[in-house]
Amino acid sequence: MLKLPPPIWALIYLLLCVALSWSLGWPSLPGLPLPLLGMALVVLSFILAVWAFVLFRRERTEIEPTSPSNRKLVISGPYQFTRNPMYLGLITLTLGIAIWIGAWPMFIAPAAVFATTNWVHIPFEEAKMRRQFGAAYDDYIARVRRWM
Repeated sequence: MLKLPPPIWALIYLLLCVALSWSLGWPSLPGLPLPLLGMALVVLSFILAVWAFVLFRRERTEIEPTSPSNRKLVISGPYQFTRNPMYLGLITLTLGIAIWIGAWPMFIAPAAVFATTNWVHIPFEEAKMRRQFGAAYDDYIARVRRWM
């Protein structure tokens, strides 16, 4: 699962959920869709992810999680509030799309993105960061939660 990056997994999950929703006739949940709330979450997800991406570029460190090493431990910007703002952005994006569309099968996508990132990608990255940055990384994870 590490060979494909999380944005590709998010796209795969969204496409599977669209296919499932379509095959079931787009079954909606009561009170949904909420297009404005969904759109707001989609916009928020891009702000969060782009902010983190720009910060990595400014710090001149690798954004690719499977890179052999990183030049710097980034702990400013959104990383002061969550250790995984890009992944949080992916979950927020898929949740926003699910709320925007309103079909209950679409809500499988954010749950699947969370599961994949939380139990596959993040443990791999945390082990790599701990090996590379040692006590500085341990101090960081003691201060900042994985999600929020």
